[in-house]
Amino acid sequence: MAVTESAVAPVGSGSEGARAGHEDERAPARREYEGAPSAHEGILRRQAARESAARTYARALPIVPVRARGLTIEGADGRRYLDCLSGAGTLALGHNHPVVLEAIRKVLDSGAPLHVLDLATPVKDAFTTELFRTLPPGLADRARVQFCGPAGTDAVEAAFKLVRAATGRTGMLAFTGAYHGMTAGALEASGGAGDVRVARLPFPQDYRCPFGVGGERGAELAARWTESVLDDAKSGVPSPAGMILEPVQGEGGVIPAPDGWLRRMREITAARSIPLIADEVQTGVGRTGRFWAVEHSGVVPDVMVLSKAIGGSLPLAVVVYRDDLDVWQPGAHAGTFRGNQLAMAAGTATLAHVRQNGLAERAETLGARMLAHLGRLTEEFACVGDVRGRGLMIGIELVNPEAALPPGATGPHPPAPSIATAVQRECLRRGLIVELGGRHAGVVRLLPPLTLTDEQADAVLDRLTDAIASVATAAARGPGAVRHEAAVNPGLAPGG
Repeated sequence: MAVTESAVAPVGSGSEGARAGHEDERAPARREYEGAPSAHEGILRRQAARESAARTYARALPIVPVRARGLTIEGADGRRYLDCLSGAGTLALGHNHPVVLEAIRKVLDSGAPLHVLDLATPVKDAFTTELFRTLPPGLADRARVQFCGPAGTDAVEAAFKLVRAATGRTGMLAFTGAYHGMTAGALEASGGAGDVRVARLPFPQDYRCPFGVGGERGAELAARWTESVLDDAKSGVPSPAGMILEPVQGEGGVIPAPDGWLRRMREITAARSIPLIADEVQTGVGRTGRFWAVEHSGVVPDVMVLSKAIGGSLPLAVVVYRDDLDVWQPGAHAGTFRGNQLAMAAGTATLAHVRQNGLAERAETLGARMLAHLGRLTEEFACVGDVRGRGLMIGIELVNPEAALPPGATGPHPPAPSIATAVQRECLRRGLIVELGGRHAGVVRLLPPLTLTDEQADAVLDRLTDAIASVATAAARGPGAVRHEAAVNPGLAPGG
């Protein structure tokens, strides 16, 4: 598949980019950014000197974006990249989509207040109306919405507070491999937690099944374990305030929850009056091939935690929940920036565009094609252990095929974070931005915008396949060769 300049052309449902009168991104990259190469290097140096050691993406992606449109980012050095990170899934329509920009400009030009705490406004009313239009029918019919602080982790905290208030209980159930945010309560429910008030349950998966069997049998054993923990008076787990799960674990390595298992979790929690919280922060707004990922299984949760794409690229987070859980007193949960009018306008435009243009269905079709192509890499390269995902939420797990398994052991080879890092770096050298995830950061993740065209998908697959082939060749020569390949371009060394 040849990569052409048109592979990075403006994208969308139809030709809205052209209709909006924006410039053609197929034109040669501009150098309007004064002193581009030196400015690029200087900005990276100052970032490394000034910013926290906690910075993450900047270390693996030492670029300085100055313009962006759709799938493409142009750096200060004049290079162009295909962005399959999409703000960690925030950019459902890609960068600067015309309908989003128009919605933001309309609010700015109207003279409407930009900050209103939790007061009612026409902008908020339009957002909640569109949001409720997209919700699973069993929830939309009797839903309430709480606007939170601007990040998904704030919505997770609010959901925990909600179910604790409604049930009078305190403990929570969560799953191995989970990621729910970086604030204290959300971290307790995430896979890397230490001192916790959360009971951890096994999350079913095929490739690294906790019970060593995978498939329906593995999912059934995981469900039975959950039932045992809840029903055994000596399990050490008192009746919890709620259960939180991701329909597809993102940071955990792009692991879709089996539909049958999700239905079992719904049955188990409903039978025991335990509110079920679906974390749709990354999976929502069409990402997995349904508007909300729980719709694959037909499950209707009691609570949904939403952020990222619902703000149309701007900060916005909400909790949507059954009305009988709404026992809060006024002021029981608040947040100064819960009334972000620009984010609500951008979010309304995004939700409506995804719904009206069938972008969830498009994600399902295109994602299946990309998964089929990438799945063949497991046969071609020994270091590609597994390819999985749902819709346009895709993961490629890299493994060390040379690592010896313990005597008598069977199953997959150990994860290879060094190989995954090398693949990410080789992708960047080829103008492709990807993320890493998984238990040991050994999974290359793709989260392209839902507006991805067939031609752009081919370009992404070309560059990714070429990067994997390059690293696999080096890996065959030994770990030292991988490290050498990862260091051949000092200009892309981490440190920003």
